[in-house]
Amino acid sequence: MVDRANASGHIACMPERAAAMPNVLVIDNYDSFTWNLVHLIGPLCGTVDVVRNDALTIPDIRARAPDAIVLSPGPCTPTEAGICLDVVRDLSEEIPIFGVCLGLQAIGQAFGGDVVRAPLPLHGKVSTIRHGARGLFRGLNDSFEATRYHSLVVDRATCPAALRVTAEADGLIMGLEHAERPLHGVQFHPESIRSQHGTEIVKNFLDLATAWNTARDRTRADVH
Repeated sequence: MVDRANASGHIACMPERAAAMPNVLVIDNYDSFTWNLVHLIGPLCGTVDVVRNDALTIPDIRARAPDAIVLSPGPCTPTEAGICLDVVRDLSEEIPIFGVCLGLQAIGQAFGGDVVRAPLPLHGKVSTIRHGARGLFRGLNDSFEATRYHSLVVDRATCPAALRVTAEADGLIMGLEHAERPLHGVQFHPESIRSQHGTEIVKNFLDLATAWNTARDRTRADVH
């Protein structure tokens, strides 16, 4: 069920099995694809709150205490994407984060990588994504088809050592993960109807987020 009653513009997706399922905060980068992403995520989690990238602060997010954060696609650069860079820099040690398209670029830039023009702008192009069958891509075929809508990429030559390339297409970065933090991203659009394995990729992220949160809570309990 999608609740559109919140006057502040938040949207919450609340499946009947919401108990014990992760609660997700989606940061909307003023993009129409955000809502497709919400509908993909909704059945897999407890609640989804959608908030524009200039409508909240880092303390606001900490107060909400989401189980995971999703950085949506968007029409701008990471520098122009509101709070996104700060979210990656300040919260990726505390809260699992999944970046899509612009969201992946924000991850790359936040850790020192350059976001540059792609050799060709790709809008609606279906490409073969190759990956290492780990992390977001666990259990998937060695390659699959996915839709790309982007003119910018994280420059592979400047990709920071803290980030691992987990997927590629045409020699360009299509997936990233942090070596230590619960931080993952894809350049393609898993929510597109022409992308294969979109549900599996989101589910893998939510499983990774749940496992990381469980381990963190156990560590905190052991300390106290």
